[in-house]
Amino acid sequence: MFHHISYCKSKISLSLARHYSGYYMDQLPAAYTKWLYLFIGTAVLVNLSGLFIPIIGPDGTLYADIAKTMVLRNNYVELFAFGKDWLDKPHFPFWIAAFSFKLFGFTTWAYKLPAILFLLMGAGYTYLFAKSLYNKPVALWSVLVLLTAQHIVLSNNDVRAEPYLTGLIIASVYHFYRSYTPNSFWHLLAGCLFAACAIMTKGMFALIPICGAIAGHFIITRQWKQLFNWRWLIAVALILIFILPEIYCLYQQFDLHPEKFIFDKHNVSGIKFFFWDSQFGRFFNTGPIKGRGDPSFFLHTTLWAFLPWSLVLFAAIYQFIKQGIKNVRGTEWYCLCGALLTFLLFSASKFQLPHYLNIVFPFFAIITAQYLHYIKFEKSVKALGIIQTIVIVLLLLVICVLHYFFQPENLSVLTAIVLATLLLALFFLPQTITHNPISKIILRTLITSFIVNIYLNKVFYPALMYYQTGSEAAMWINKNNPKKLPVVQISDEYMTATEFYIDQPITSINPDGTGPVPSQPFLLYASQSIINDLTAKGWHIQPVKTFQRYWVSRLKPSFLNKATREKELTTVEVVFVNNN
Repeated sequence: MFHHISYCKSKISLSLARHYSGYYMDQLPAAYTKWLYLFIGTAVLVNLSGLFIPIIGPDGTLYADIAKTMVLRNNYVELFAFGKDWLDKPHFPFWIAAFSFKLFGFTTWAYKLPAILFLLMGAGYTYLFAKSLYNKPVALWSVLVLLTAQHIVLSNNDVRAEPYLTGLIIASVYHFYRSYTPNSFWHLLAGCLFAACAIMTKGMFALIPICGAIAGHFIITRQWKQLFNWRWLIAVALILIFILPEIYCLYQQFDLHPEKFIFDKHNVSGIKFFFWDSQFGRFFNTGPIKGRGDPSFFLHTTLWAFLPWSLVLFAAIYQFIKQGIKNVRGTEWYCLCGALLTFLLFSASKFQLPHYLNIVFPFFAIITAQYLHYIKFEKSVKALGIIQTIVIVLLLLVICVLHYFFQPENLSVLTAIVLATLLLALFFLPQTITHNPISKIILRTLITSFIVNIYLNKVFYPALMYYQTGSEAAMWINKNNPKKLPVVQISDEYMTATEFYIDQPITSINPDGTGPVPSQPFLLYASQSIINDLTAKGWHIQPVKTFQRYWVSRLKPSFLNKATREKELTTVEVVFVNNN
C-alpha cells in the first residue's frame, strides 16, 4: 500500500533526483519566508481591492437581488427574482449573502465579502493540502499562485458562486484525504459537510473534482482496499443528510406546488431539477437551460484565466505525468485527477462559461508550485525565466495599451504612487530578497500580477462601471428623490442592477408602457428610444437625468477605444412622468 508520509518528504524518487542540479530547498531561509508571508498578505489585499466596485450584472446583481429579497421577505426557504419563483441555482450562497446583508445592510461590499472570505478559506486549505503532500515551500507558493491567478482575482470582483465553490471543494478534498491518513472520523465528517455545502452551491457536479481527486488517486495507485472502504458509504449517507435543507426548500417551493408555471410548464419538480436537470441536463443539453459547447473552450480559457502561470502550468502537467508514470505508487495523483477529470467533463459539456474553471485552480496551483520547487535542470530554469519574462512584458504592455485606448479619468495620485512603487519593486526587489533564480522568477511574476490587478480594480473597473447605468441610475435616484416618488423601470436584460441598488420598491413595466403603472407621478428609468415612443403615445414626460449605457460584461474593442466608444453606447434617462 502506498505510504503517504514517505511521499510528503520527497516528491521525486531519489534515482531521479540525482540527475538534478539542486536549485530547490525543502526548507526556505527564514528571511525569505517572511517575504513570502508579506507577498501573501499583499495578494489578499489585491483580491480585496475590488470590494467596493459596483456588482457586475446581469448575473452578479441578479444573485445579490435574490439574497436581498430573502431578507426583505424574511423568507429563506424560497428563491425569488423579479417577484417570481426562481429555479436555477441552489440556496447556499444566497443564505450566506443574506446573512451578510442582515449584518451590514444592502451594500456592494456586504455581498462580495463573504465570497472572498470563502476563497481565502480555500487558499488556507490549499496551503494545508500542499504542505501535507509536499512541504512548506510548495504550500506557500501554491497559495501565491492561487491568489494571483487572473480569474480568481476577477471572480472576487465579479462575484457569483465560484469563490464559494472553490473554497468548499478544496476544503472537502483536504478533509477526505486526512480522514484516512490516519483514520479520522472528524475529518470525514468535515469533508462531508464541505462537500454538501458545495452541492448546495452549484449542484451534484460539485462532487466531480472531490470524488475525482480521491478516487482517481486510489485507482492509479491501485489502492483497492481504500477505494472500497466502508468510510465512503458513511460519507454518502452524511452528505445526503447534510443536503436535506436544500431538498426541503425545493420541495416546499416547487414539488408541493405543481400548479406553478416554471420553465414554461407546470408540474416542475425542484428536487428533480436539483439532482438532474441543473447538472446532467446541462451536460447532455437536455435540460430547460441549454448551451453550445466547444471541446477546446477550457483549453484556451486556461491560457488567459490562469495567467500569469498558465504556460508554467502546462509544463508542470507534462512533467508531472512524465515523472509520475516512472514511479506511479510513489506519486500523489489527487491534484491531477481532481483537476483533469473536471476539466475533461466540462470540455465535453455543451454548457461552458469561463468561471466554471475556477474550482480546480487550487489543484492547478499545487501542481504549478511543486513543479517550480522541484525544477532542476539549468536549461529548464533558463527557459522558465525567458517564458515568464515574455509573459510579464506582455501583461504590462496590455495594461499600457488598455490605458492608452480606454483613457480612464479616475487614476488617483495614490493609485499612481502604488503602481509606480510596484514597478520599481519589479526591477529591484527580487534580487535583493534572494539569489535563487526560481525564487526571483516567482517574485517578479507575483509583482506583475499585483500591478495588473491593482490597475484593473482601482482604475479600469471603476471607470467601466460608470457605463452600467442600472446601478448608476439607482444610486442617483437614492440621492435625488427626496419626495420618495414611485420608481418604474422597463423590463429588460439590464434591470437586475437597478433592482438591487435601488433603496425603495421598484416597479417593472413592459416596453410598450403596459403593466402596473402607478397612478400618481413617478420616476421612470428607460432607454431614450422607449421614452420617445411613450411620449408619442401621449405620456407627459420631463427629462431629469441622462446616462450612457453599455453591457459591461461583454467588452468589445470598439467600446474600449475611446475614439469609437460613442457608437457602442445607448442613451438612457431618468424622467419625471405625470399622466394625471
